[in-house]
Amino acid sequence: MAHRLFNAALAGLLALGVCLGALSMSAAAHAAPVKLVALGDSLTAGYGLPPDQGFTVVLEKALKARGYDVTVVNAGVSGDTTAGGRARLEWTLGDTPDAMIVELGANDMLRGIDPGASRANLDTILKTITERKIPVLLAGMYASGTYGKAYVDRFNAIYPDLAQAYGVPLYPFFLEGVATEPRLNQGDGIHPNAAGVQRVVEGILPYVTRLLDQRAHGG
Repeated sequence: MAHRLFNAALAGLLALGVCLGALSMSAAAHAAPVKLVALGDSLTAGYGLPPDQGFTVVLEKALKARGYDVTVVNAGVSGDTTAGGRARLEWTLGDTPDAMIVELGANDMLRGIDPGASRANLDTILKTITERKIPVLLAGMYASGTYGKAYVDRFNAIYPDLAQAYGVPLYPFFLEGVATEPRLNQGDGIHPNAAGVQRVVEGILPYVTRLLDQRAHGG
């Protein structure tokens, strides 16, 4: 009798241990920061800036200041085109992001790449991300008028068209308020300086917080 009672008590303790362990693992998983990955080019990579002044670092600080437990991962590569982003997408997804920002296309435009090719690359990127149920914010780019109206119209249509096709939020112009403003750009007139990055983050921040809020609520 005593032996049976001991075995029953031992089984109960083991079961309790399993439950507590599962609860502990669940709590740890819940406590892990949200991993937000920014897939982009030099604009997200922080070209020409000290590491603490780049886009992803400044964005992470801004999000944490608003109470978000988040790690913003810099997956920007200077000089990258949409084709480059597409080529390294699987490697980036290997970092198991909880949410993503896609900011690509500026270098396509600067090189005069056919907008049809840029559209196809971004289409594949968004298709892959959305199929994996990863919330994503698409950051758009505008073409320079020096390429002519036909090119500008085709390029500028890429981002709203794809955002609508995949049902993802769009921040229309990543460099809103910064492009063509000398005081907010480095000497090349293309890449934001520290003040420019702050302005970029201020502009995109409401879109990012909505993305994270929708993720948190399963939207």
